[in-house]
Amino acid sequence: MSASHWLSAARPKTLPLALTSIVTGSCLAYTHQHFSWSVSLLALLTATLLQILSNLANDYGDSQQGTDNQDRLGPTRAIQSGEISPTQMKIAMVVCSLLSLLSGLALILSSLTTIVDIAIFIGLGILAIFCAIAYTVGKRPYGYMGLGDLAVYVFFGLLGVGGTYYLHALSITADVLLPATATGLLAVAVLNVNNMRDIDNDQTHGKTTVAVRLGLTKAKQYHALLISLAWLAYFTFVINSHCNPLSLLLTVAILIPSVLHLRALNQAKDSLAIAPLMAGVVKLALIANILFSLAIIV
Repeated sequence: MSASHWLSAARPKTLPLALTSIVTGSCLAYTHQHFSWSVSLLALLTATLLQILSNLANDYGDSQQGTDNQDRLGPTRAIQSGEISPTQMKIAMVVCSLLSLLSGLALILSSLTTIVDIAIFIGLGILAIFCAIAYTVGKRPYGYMGLGDLAVYVFFGLLGVGGTYYLHALSITADVLLPATATGLLAVAVLNVNNMRDIDNDQTHGKTTVAVRLGLTKAKQYHALLISLAWLAYFTFVINSHCNPLSLLLTVAILIPSVLHLRALNQAKDSLAIAPLMAGVVKLALIANILFSLAIIV
């Protein structure tokens, strides 16, 4: 076992997905003169630790459920390859959980001022740690019941963007729901590509994701809906609050990688052909959030 094995298990290519919600929420706060560097940096650290925890837990949980096997199309997992033992992974999950908790507490105590707010955000932090683990770990992991999409939308969208904004501003406005929804839907799109890639193996081993429930053809249609609604939410927000030519141009530019990605997905005839699209959908989510963030601060 080496540092490279742990780095691989942490799946650094997925980390931008967690960071985009923090960046978007922070940029929204900036536009309302509520920006704080300490909140942004601590939120980025906490989100990174939670994403790593989720990746480690997925590695452990899928190995215990039998989903990680020779038929799986994604990258070989650490436990599956024998590079890290289940016991070592469990220890790493505990350590990452504690680090996430400490980072989250530092974020909460340095930004919030009322007992009620502190208590609510501590509860949300504990819930985030629990959900990061329970997605694939336990007797009834919710990821195996098709609830992963909802959890991703809530944590990467509503709480990721809305919660970050609140930590900056100590208040929240209804219009924040639009970019929070867009960011959450793009995160769900990333999960959906992952689930379309693994649809056959998941179905065989009882992992009833949304993609498994819909079937590949309808899962593609669902994917197009996710990306279309995300762009519409971004565009509506910009039209309502930052309607200048450059902001509109940056928001419309999100359509370019979106259309290219959807065209590639439409051409993919089976799960094997979908596998290479994982990197592309992560880049799409990152580019969309960057362009939107630029659109609202110019």
